[in-house]
Amino acid sequence: MKKVFSDNWESKQEEIDRLVRDFDSKGESVHDERNHLKNYLLEGKKITIKSFQKPNFINKIAYRFFRKSKARRSFEHAQILLDKDIGTPEPIAYYENKKGLIFGKSFYVSEYIEYDLTYREIIHDPNFPNRHEILKQFTRFTHKLHENGIEFLDHSPGNTLIIVNENNDYDFFLVDLNRMKFHQTMDYQTCIQNFRKLTSDKNMVATMSAEYAKITGRDYHQVFKDMWENTQKFQQHYHQRRKLKKNLLFWR
Repeated sequence: MKKVFSDNWESKQEEIDRLVRDFDSKGESVHDERNHLKNYLLEGKKITIKSFQKPNFINKIAYRFFRKSKARRSFEHAQILLDKDIGTPEPIAYYENKKGLIFGKSFYVSEYIEYDLTYREIIHDPNFPNRHEILKQFTRFTHKLHENGIEFLDHSPGNTLIIVNENNDYDFFLVDLNRMKFHQTMDYQTCIQNFRKLTSDKNMVATMSAEYAKITGRDYHQVFKDMWENTQKFQQHYHQRRKLKKNLLFWR
């Protein structure tokens, strides 16, 4: 199994090798719809190991020869984010199981962060304390991503961890990092589209639009129109896709 470690964790390779080897039988499981996450305590520090589901046959060949694995992309993207002063759990290592012509399982190992909430909580609770301010600071955080040329393709409710810091402000940390694009600059439409997966709540979109307009000096009404239209298009496509999937898998 190929493995690559960050400089800060090279001395812990033997211990982490053992955790990856015993992944199926040990560790504290964390809920995830597609992949398998487990938390471990390593010499007083909590770490997370993410086991990506085995790819289909086509991707087994693609990841073996043509594409970087999800684990490798997660590791490398985390390093890029930290270099640009964007919050994310510290990357520790990635592992890839390659046998002959076939790519097998892969693992991404990272620091565990004790967080207070995710963006998802403020969607489901309209009365969440300081909700308006969190949304404003989250919008500024997203704008910082775009200013650094980072298009987070999975910018969705569960993929931003939020910590209340000692100044009662908010720090944001991205997770689920394997799908990103990096640009020299990002045009306005690409930036606005990057908000489309976050919420279907019109009031939340209005708050983010107002803050984004303030940051960029654009007209609020135009920003809101564009952000809301992109949100509606995404929601329509999302529900159509779910309906189609349900119809195709009716026998389950």
